[in-house]
Amino acid sequence: MSEIAIETLVKHFGKADKSIQINNPNTAKLIYELPQLSAADVELAVVNARLAQPEWEATAISTRSAIMYRLHDLILSEQGKLMDIIQLETGKARAHAFEEIAGALAASRYYAKISKKALKPKRTISGVPLLTKTWVNHIPVGVVGVITPWNYPLALTALDVLPALVAGNAVVQKPDNQTALISLQLRELAIECGLDPKLWTIVVGDPAEVGDAVTDNVDYVAFTGSAKTGKHVAQRATKRLIPFSLELGGKNPLIVLRSADLNKAADILIGGAFGSAGQLCVSIERAYVPLELKDRFEKIMKEKVPSLKLGTANDFSIDIGSLTGPSQLRRVGDFISDAIGKGAKVIAGGHSLPELGPYFYAPTILTDVTEEMDLHENEVFGPLVSIYGYQDIDEAIALANKTTEGLNASVVGNTAEASRVAKKLMAGTVNINEGFRATFASLDTPMGGMKNSGHGRRNGVEGLLKYTEAQSIGIHRGLLEFPSRGAQYNKMAPLMNKLAKIMKRL
Repeated sequence: MSEIAIETLVKHFGKADKSIQINNPNTAKLIYELPQLSAADVELAVVNARLAQPEWEATAISTRSAIMYRLHDLILSEQGKLMDIIQLETGKARAHAFEEIAGALAASRYYAKISKKALKPKRTISGVPLLTKTWVNHIPVGVVGVITPWNYPLALTALDVLPALVAGNAVVQKPDNQTALISLQLRELAIECGLDPKLWTIVVGDPAEVGDAVTDNVDYVAFTGSAKTGKHVAQRATKRLIPFSLELGGKNPLIVLRSADLNKAADILIGGAFGSAGQLCVSIERAYVPLELKDRFEKIMKEKVPSLKLGTANDFSIDIGSLTGPSQLRRVGDFISDAIGKGAKVIAGGHSLPELGPYFYAPTILTDVTEEMDLHENEVFGPLVSIYGYQDIDEAIALANKTTEGLNASVVGNTAEASRVAKKLMAGTVNINEGFRATFASLDTPMGGMKNSGHGRRNGVEGLLKYTEAQSIGIHRGLLEFPSRGAQYNKMAPLMNKLAKIMKRL
């Protein structure tokens, strides 16, 4: 794997004056040296992308889609190597690496399928029927900057980069340093499928220098990461008056209704809270259970969670992998230590697992969590869920909504009742009888956050059209001239009034 990494890095970056060490989370040992670029390198990448983009924009949409279909098939055939790289860089379990494969397959397939119809010029209702004809074109913005995080590096690269390309743009992507190789590998596959290498450039380096340079030079920026950095990106983009989208963090709740099967609810919570060791923006961190069922539910969770298998195997025998680095281990440990020190009770976990690897942490369940504890309001981004009790459903909804974030939520129980509750939750996605996969896996369903959890949407037609500018075209047919002088309205105004009445009936 190191040989593959070095070959890919040298091929893309050449020799660099400066580099940093990228380590395997499972062992803390060196994988490869990653070159570090500068702001000047980013500026040059954007210039080259801008030169290549017009020809790509002029390319038939069917040709762009065909590349995506070929990429889909190549991802399918190369998934073993791709999962190996994901596990090497992130430390996650094979099962969760496979979820990234599924996400990349869905993105390539979906945008290949919908692009022709979605990007086709659309007739609109004319303001003056017969006299005018109007339609809307979708023009690529030009060069799209995509800034992706380390936690789902393949899936999030595919979900943001591929629609930008299909829409006719060039892309300059800045992946997180820790997971640059998997983004490079996906790009290599796209090039193998016929994509001009100049249309997708990957830049790496110091997040402040290189990330800011991306935002300061492109025509649109799509960012996924923390709320703090997202606000910084938004400020820089707004200063330049360029469009942007942000997918930020969440403190995601799950509500267990009285109609729920508690065993099933426990399984849903485990899947929703501990996938990728909880290092997922849509993972569940808060569970609300009817007070009279809380003790029973906690007992079920206490029995189930310790049976989860943690480890480093490159097969599907493992349930949960490692945290991705030392900063994550410190973050999770500090949040949990603070809560325990202030009175929270541990139902399961609550400790690291150094015997498995340097950054492993046991899946943790806490109860008796109160507002003065740091994790009560803040996203932990680790294998933790806190269980709370509620008296009635209105209280549960109020507690679930009592946060500055609104990314994802879940409701478990009778489908009709859960659907009514879902409408009242302030979250961009709500999953009924599932943690996050029901919406996350549906590429035709827009995904994004309310409140501090983001701006704009990825996925769906919106996830494609956001990378375009709507251009309205109007033709005057010449059957009747519009007035150019006030006196001409003596005849035109009565005619327009009659037309307004007719159009209302139509």
